[in-house]
This record gives sequence, structure tokens and C-alpha cells, in this order.
Amino acid sequence: MGSSFEEIEIPVPWGTIHGKWWGPRDVQPILFIHGWQDNAGTFDPLVELLPKELSYLCVDLPGHGLSSPYPSGMFYYIFWDGLLVARRIVKHFGWAKVSIVGHSLGGAVGFMYASVFPDEVDKLVSLDIACPRVSKPETLQNNYSKLIDTFLKYETLPPSSHPCYGPEEMLNIAEAGYKGSVGKKGLEILMKRGMKRAPQSSNRYFFSRDVRLKVSGLAMPSLDIVMEMAQKITCHYMNIKAKDGLKMESPEVYTNVLSVLEKTCKTFNFHEVHGTHHVHLNDPGKLADKISTFLLSDRSPRTPNLPKVNGVESSSSVSN
Repeated sequence: MGSSFEEIEIPVPWGTIHGKWWGPRDVQPILFIHGWQDNAGTFDPLVELLPKELSYLCVDLPGHGLSSPYPSGMFYYIFWDGLLVARRIVKHFGWAKVSIVGHSLGGAVGFMYASVFPDEVDKLVSLDIACPRVSKPETLQNNYSKLIDTFLKYETLPPSSHPCYGPEEMLNIAEAGYKGSVGKKGLEILMKRGMKRAPQSSNRYFFSRDVRLKVSGLAMPSLDIVMEMAQKITCHYMNIKAKDGLKMESPEVYTNVLSVLEKTCKTFNFHEVHGTHHVHLNDPGKLADKISTFLLSDRSPRTPNLPKVNGVESSSSVSN
């Protein structure tokens, strides 16, 4: 597919949502939603391997990549924000149906969208996540005061206080932040939209993502809400889990949600692949054929086996 994408802007009340539209413009695109503090570039290597007759719209969520941050004073409620932004995009283009591919936060947003608008979602692919993060009540309660006070600190920081770095230093800082989940090539891809040139500087940059995203842990959906949402999802469904992927406080929720989706969805597909949480960015060839077959097929083969999580017995095929 090469570099055949068009940069697009979708107007929203606080600014614009940016995105990369790959493939033919006369074909409704599949909506791709990235993970927390990533950006639309995370899907570049994967999209390059997907069917050229299809179309793909990879968007930057608010405060990520090139998209406008929220106005001063507003908190990011990342899962609910993503749900509303996805709805804005669907309404903007007037789509009657939509197919969604999401990684991490984006996969959770897709899960929520398919639950809230079940008759309008055709297919959902979730990469290394099944649903919004579910934490223990005591964990959430213990974090609230720190989140609130840190947010108030961040919103008063003047632009002049934002640290600036050289290009190589930016990559090193990002590499440390991702803790081995993203390889060097993937970091270079993410930083194309993930950093901005500092004013009045030719070789100094700062991270483009909104610093307030770091404290977006309020209003997390509870377990009962997540399980109720799972009951409402009926679309064709695929989940791809990375063996060395996302570490969760309550990992059993992943299996429990998939157990529900296996019963409620038109078709259910589960695959486990070797790789990190960003396997789609580091080694997209491990996922591309599976996703391509799923997106092109009206009915994908049903694969009932579920992952083994925290000693919960179930079998699954693992791809190299």
C-alpha cells in the first residue's frame, strides 16, 4: 500500500481530530483506534500488510498525536472519551454500520462502542485487550487523591516549562517509557506524530501528547458494568492476545469477558501470538493474515478456545 494515505481532520467543538486515511476514498474505512499515549502511527506497519481493496481510517484520540487536546480545566476520562469520539466520527461521516480495530485503550473503546451501539457494529478486532481496565476498588480509592492533585499541578504548568530534547534523546526517553514493549523502528514511527518541534528551535522537540493524559485514571468502569456491556455485544468478533502483553491487576477478567463474548457474538475468534503488547507495531506479520481473513470474510471460523489466565484452564493455539 506504500505511503498512500491522506491526512484528514474532523472538526470537534474544541478543535480537530486528526487521522490517516489509507486506501480508496470511495470505500467506507474500517476505524482503527490506538492505545493510551500512542497515536495513529501505531498501525502503519500493520495497515501496509492488509488488503489493498479495503480502506482504513486510523485516528489520533484527543490529546494524542496531532489531535487537539481538551481545553484547559478538562480532565481526560479516557475510555468514555474514546466512546464519544468514536460516535462523533461515525456521525460525521454518516455511517450506518462500522467495523473497528483497536489496540489496548482502542480495543476497550471498540468493546464499549459495540456494546452501546450493538446494531451498528459489524466487526470488532481487539488487540491485546478485551475490555476497559478493571481495578480493585481499594486500588482506585487509594489513587484518587494523587490523581486529582497531580492533574491540578499539570494544568498550571506553563508551556515554557515543558522539557525539550534532541531527536535521539526523545527516542531514548520513549524507549524507557515503553519498558521494552516497542522496538526502535516502532518508536521512530510513533514519534513522527508523537513529538513536535519546540518553538524557535531547529533541533529540539517535546512530546506532542497532552501531559494530562498521565492522570486519566478517574471514572474507570466497574466489573459489573463491564460484564453487563459484554452481554450486549453481538457483532463478529476477533481477539488477538500477546503472550508477553498487557499486565493487568485482575487478569481473570480477560477470560471472563471472552467467555461471555463467545456466547453472544455472531462469530468468535481468539488467537494468541508471541510478542509484546505492541506486537502489531513490532511484528505485524504475525497478525496481518488473521486480521485480513477476518475483515474480508462474512463469517469467520469459530474458535472456542480461550486463553489460560491465572491458572484458569483453557486451551489456545499460539502462533509464532
